Amino acid sequence: MKTILIVSTLDTKGTETFYLRDRISQLGGSPVVLDMSMRPAVGITADISSDEVARAAGSTMEEILASTERARNTAIMTSGAAITALNLLHEGRLDGIIGIGGSTGSLMATDVMRALPFGVPKLMVSSTAALPGMSTRYIDTGDIALMHSVVEIAGLGDVLKNVIDRAARGICAMADAPPLSSTGKDGGKKAVALTMLGPCDKCASAVRLALEAKGYQVTGFSAAGVGDRAMEAMVSQRLFDAVIDLAPGAVMEHLVGGMRDAGPTRMEAAGKAGIPQIISTCGVNHITPPKSKYTEDHKARRKYDIDKYRTWLRASPDELRAAARVFADKLNRAGGPVKIVIPMKGWSSVDRPGSPTYDPEEDRCFVDELRKHVFSKIAIMEIDANMEEDVFAQSVISAGMGFLGSSGGVLTARKTA
Repeated sequence: MKTILIVSTLDTKGTETFYLRDRISQLGGSPVVLDMSMRPAVGITADISSDEVARAAGSTMEEILASTERARNTAIMTSGAAITALNLLHEGRLDGIIGIGGSTGSLMATDVMRALPFGVPKLMVSSTAALPGMSTRYIDTGDIALMHSVVEIAGLGDVLKNVIDRAARGICAMADAPPLSSTGKDGGKKAVALTMLGPCDKCASAVRLALEAKGYQVTGFSAAGVGDRAMEAMVSQRLFDAVIDLAPGAVMEHLVGGMRDAGPTRMEAAGKAGIPQIISTCGVNHITPPKSKYTEDHKARRKYDIDKYRTWLRASPDELRAAARVFADKLNRAGGPVKIVIPMKGWSSVDRPGSPTYDPEEDRCFVDELRKHVFSKIAIMEIDANMEEDVFAQSVISAGMGFLGSSGGVLTARKTA
């Protein structure tokens, strides 16, 4: 029997939550109701009370009720619920999690879900899933299934019952799926994480196909800020044996406040895990500040319009040098082997002769600064090609095989969690 954690605010969603609980039980699941209410839920008893949740975060319901700081109270209850959910998981008493709520309830429940590892079934039933901008906040980097209730979660009419019935069946079915194994468990195949973007798609595809032909599992991540941040979390979860980071432009974007910023810890998880890394430079020589925040300097820069919504601006020499120093600092701290492979005739498909932002001489600023600061044990390979040319893809594949071997087995030992 699978244990399903239901996270809700019983002071406003009690009747609906208990209907969900009963449906899960009727389907053969073992539901556990966790209450995140910040006000008393009169006459309602949860399996895990709101006071237990508050105490898990180092507070009490008395403190919550005495406070008028809603944001603080929300943070406390969310933290306590996340801690409780993780404890249940580690004790082997959580096979899936489902939330039900409006805006606040959805934000709180999905925060709890994202505290759980990738692979744990997660389903959020939200009446606000379709509000502009909300779904991205709910999901962020989490593997969360988001179900729009369409109707308000208030009262048990036939329409809402139908929504909850389907949600109950959904989470029960998800919990019945085999859990995600750690690396190397799928027929002995080793797992490789690969970052990619549209402007290096040809290279990424060639690398993926070559590795798959050698017996590796390859999982791709769109390096646009969210996908690569998710990759970092999954690498920390020990789901991969190696990383081929073709598109680490988020490191530069973090320095300049660009749209592809993936946070301050981008390009660090593999090093902490001690697994091999192949690093390249797609997108590093371009920045994407929000157009609403363009400075006069930004407006004067060379640019390349990806489409009518996205514009890449040429990074300045000073920005390239600063990014190189950050690269060196992160990679020097890596506990596993690192190779850097750089195409010297353009770092993406938009970075070619004839492009307004093509400037291999300025790219040299990055390479020279990187060589100044990176440890000698880290090899830097300069390839006389564009990133999207076959010869460059073959160089990445060859570099990878030096670490990975030719039969799906990583040669360098991986640290254990």
